[in-house]
Amino acid sequence: MRVFLILFSALLINNYVFIRFLGICPFLGVSKKLDTAIGMGFAATFVLVMSSVITWFVNLLLVMAGLEFLRTVSFILVIATFVQFVEFVIKKNSPTLYEALGIYLPLITTNCIILGVAILNAQAKYSLLEAAFHALGAGLGFLVALVIFAGIRERLELYELPKSFEGLPIALILASIISMAFMGFQGLIKL
Repeated sequence: MRVFLILFSALLINNYVFIRFLGICPFLGVSKKLDTAIGMGFAATFVLVMSSVITWFVNLLLVMAGLEFLRTVSFILVIATFVQFVEFVIKKNSPTLYEALGIYLPLITTNCIILGVAILNAQAKYSLLEAAFHALGAGLGFLVALVIFAGIRERLELYELPKSFEGLPIALILASIISMAFMGFQGLIKL
């Protein structure tokens, strides 16, 4: 039961994009088209879950060896490896999606959510299953944020906006409004 609470909490209550403001760069950059947003969301979720599982074992080894100060560097290496793997698979299987994601695909390596979740898993001393569900919830929350935002931005293309609101200004205003809506989930679950 606790793992589902952790998953639900990371997905809605502590959504990493709307509540913790991590991963904003790909959130703003890839959310112009719905299909691109879905592809990025699934790629980031895969990297989140797999890197969280591997970093859990890496963290265990580092703690046993008394080398916790190498935690961040080790986690970045694991994340970079998984991003290279995902980039290779997408390039091989879906060249269209690979072209659409552009520079944002290799930038998953520097996505703050992925490193943040791995570090939070270590700090919270989650079990392996709890860490995997936390990462899955964070990834699905990132996917939900991208899909919601891409859907709204695609609809905005149909309307004529004042010149000063076009592009990034209206995107930031919308993101702040959605963030306030997600803050309504606060206090729903206590862990």
